[in-house]
Amino acid sequence: MTVISNGTNLINNGTLDSAVPSGKMILIKTITISSNTNTADFIHGTSDVVFDSTYSTYVFKIINIHPSSDNVRCGYNFTTDGSNFNVTKTTTFFNTYNFESGAGNALEYQPSQDLAQGTGLSSFAPAVGNGADESASGELTIFNPSSTTFVKNFLSRCMGVESRDIAQDNFVGGYANTTSALTGVRFQFFSGDIGSAVIKLYGIGG
Repeated sequence: MTVISNGTNLINNGTLDSAVPSGKMILIKTITISSNTNTADFIHGTSDVVFDSTYSTYVFKIINIHPSSDNVRCGYNFTTDGSNFNVTKTTTFFNTYNFESGAGNALEYQPSQDLAQGTGLSSFAPAVGNGADESASGELTIFNPSSTTFVKNFLSRCMGVESRDIAQDNFVGGYANTTSALTGVRFQFFSGDIGSAVIKLYGIGG
């Protein structure tokens, strides 16, 4: 007998099917921030977080991350040991933007947002405002973070409202230049606290 729930086999020929369904996006962990918090950390083996070879790809959904300070960059970093978020990275950043007033718009490469073998935060969104109508939302995808053979490729895309009332669509590509397995991800602003946010971690099977 096979039992199927929402397209996923739960019991196969009378036994529980423990395999991760190929191509399925599985919710692992949600962090909800409602008051000032410096960082949002997802560390494998801590607070039910899975971030290892269980999945080949991991996706973070960042929903309305809002700074406590005005006009601050939002970013992310990685760890290989669960405590030091300082992995060497090389990235490239471009965005499109349009002023709320219609005063200007552009598609631009932003070299000032890049990292060239840097260990600091990788910029996710520049100059996020802290007004009630200002925040940033987007995705970060990390491929095969548990590999001990290859560097770790990642992509992010974020829609943010800048402090000058600018809508920005931000694109980042890069790699974590380590052959050690990544064991966690941290989100934070370059200065000040996260005022509020919802961040979800998903694993993709296959």
